[in-house]
Amino acid sequence: MKTPIRAVIGLALAISASPVYADSKAEIALMKKVFAEIQPLSFKRNREYCGYIGYDFDGNLVASEARRGRKSSCRPRDPVELEVIIASYHTHGAYNNDEGSEVPSVEDMEGDEAEGIDGYVATPGGRMWYVDTEVMEISQICGVGCLDQDPDFVPYGDVGIETSYTYDELVSWFNE
Repeated sequence: MKTPIRAVIGLALAISASPVYADSKAEIALMKKVFAEIQPLSFKRNREYCGYIGYDFDGNLVASEARRGRKSSCRPRDPVELEVIIASYHTHGAYNNDEGSEVPSVEDMEGDEAEGIDGYVATPGGRMWYVDTEVMEISQICGVGCLDQDPDFVPYGDVGIETSYTYDELVSWFNE
């Protein structure tokens, strides 16, 4: 008799004292693939695109279909294809000469924390960030040009963008 994947994952989550994470290399590879598909649309339409990654009913690491959002926000649909959600993802739209679009926002971090998941953010400059809500810190997985860049992106002021921020540092950075 086959044990349903839902029961196995549920038992693992119930027993585990810490969150269940996918292999980080697999997550990053999946996110690079997803962002390669949606970054060009995000630039062209100047809209955020968002979704979730997690495990499907067969235990495979997959991404939900991306949803088109607004210029500076996006709310993913409930991912019926995912059994377990482990992280959100979203783009930051087109380049707008605002250094803040190159860093996940305080609201990005708070939104993921409220959902009890981590997150991935792609910027117009081609950076990919990881939002770790367990320690409330963001860190660059890769810098400018690692992902597709908005054709209008102009690198400037990168000296003011660190490779990681705690929640409090992020709040201070956006208030400067």
